Amino acid sequence: MKKFFQIVGTIVDWFEVGVLSIGVFMLAALLIANVVARNFFRSIHYAEEVSMILVLFITFVGVSYAVRKARHIRMGAIFDSLNPRLQKIMIYVIAGYSGAVMFLMAYFSYHYVVSAYNTMQVTASLRIPYWLVVVIVIVGFASAGIQYLRTIAKNIFEKEVWLSPEQQSEYEAEG
Repeated sequence: MKKFFQIVGTIVDWFEVGVLSIGVFMLAALLIANVVARNFFRSIHYAEEVSMILVLFITFVGVSYAVRKARHIRMGAIFDSLNPRLQKIMIYVIAGYSGAVMFLMAYFSYHYVVSAYNTMQVTASLRIPYWLVVVIVIVGFASAGIQYLRTIAKNIFEKEVWLSPEQQSEYEAEG
């Protein structure tokens, strides 16, 4: 079972890093090309729309990546001053609460996507169904929620304190 989760983790890592890397590269290239085109030719009419789509993808894939790598905002000063037993308890509370919020946001996002689908909204330039663009919001929030659940599971099965499924606590307990 542990091997299965390692394989899934590797696939998820490959996907997230790929989307983030390609997305940032494409966004930079598109914006630079649009600046050049605007100054010397004609502006690329769909550049703003594609940029918005890329920013959505980068943001919501990045949410899951940040949780998986423990690169999200946390109260490190308080957490790091506690003994390992209290750190474990705090991790359960923080990951449980954060995961619940992520799943709640995914739920609200789902209703937003359904609303966009029912109204048959499309993007202005490319005429892409808008719900296809914003479905990544559901995926990002749900993926982050899953990463928080994985953090809880990792802390249940491991003796050490883990900030995320892949990041162990950075500091040793003093004493």
